[in-house]
Amino acid sequence: MTHSTTATTSSFLPLTPAGQTPLRVLTIAGSDSGGGAGIQADMRTFALLGVHSLVAVTAVTVQNSLGVKGFHEIPLDVIAGQIEAVASDIGLQAAKTGMLASSEIIETIADTWVAQGLSGTVPLIVDPVCASMHGDPLLHPSALNALKEKLFPLATLVTPNLDEVGLLTGIEVVDEDSQRDAARALHALGPSWALVKGGHLRSSAQSPDLLFDGTDFHRFDSTRIDTTHDHGAGDTLAAATASALAHGYSVPDAVAFAKRWVTECIRSAYPLGQGHGPVSALFRLAP
Repeated sequence: MTHSTTATTSSFLPLTPAGQTPLRVLTIAGSDSGGGAGIQADMRTFALLGVHSLVAVTAVTVQNSLGVKGFHEIPLDVIAGQIEAVASDIGLQAAKTGMLASSEIIETIADTWVAQGLSGTVPLIVDPVCASMHGDPLLHPSALNALKEKLFPLATLVTPNLDEVGLLTGIEVVDEDSQRDAARALHALGPSWALVKGGHLRSSAQSPDLLFDGTDFHRFDSTRIDTTHDHGAGDTLAAATASALAHGYSVPDAVAFAKRWVTECIRSAYPLGQGHGPVSALFRLAP
């Protein structure tokens, strides 16, 4: 099944009336000092899609438009405490992960997720961030197994890009057939749904994403936008998908919505600093 990605104003998620409590979505991710990706990108999409942002910071990065200079991991008890604090008091309708840095952090998040009774009740999107768009490592190599063994089985959806797919499955995606093979291999690791993003699939004139639930494939195409300013695109897609799931969308409909959203964000991207600028959710503020 192939889904259209044409965006219209009516395709945006509804905004909660002023004074009423909006839906809540949690991001468990790293902070980007350059503001282009990570928690900062997630919170922009959450805000402009009308959901309230909850945050569990896993790491603080030192980065700008040129790359990641370093990062500092947050203590494990603080990461667990952030999730416990918001889950026990505020409540959440969906969550996503981003930069998790180490196997210890991944195991802590998985254990906390289960202990808080969130597994099976709150949709969880795992965006397996392994490296920045510049190729700077954001995940210790030893953490790949923890990601696959501890977190993937808890995930409603995993959303790797092609480089991450290669690290996770050993499959190099070069065409539609290998993209399907990769989706099957990812689904076999335990998530309910697997999305193989095709933004870097240069053999296609489109930007094809492929979703798989163990039985059926759903393909999401959009016209490839020629830009070097695509920092935070993966975070934005996962954040938009989580927002749609919070609103009760099915997984295919949530991915279709997020694909439309991130396409418009890429179309609205702007230059920043001397390197790669960010995708921009600010287009929604235009009259």
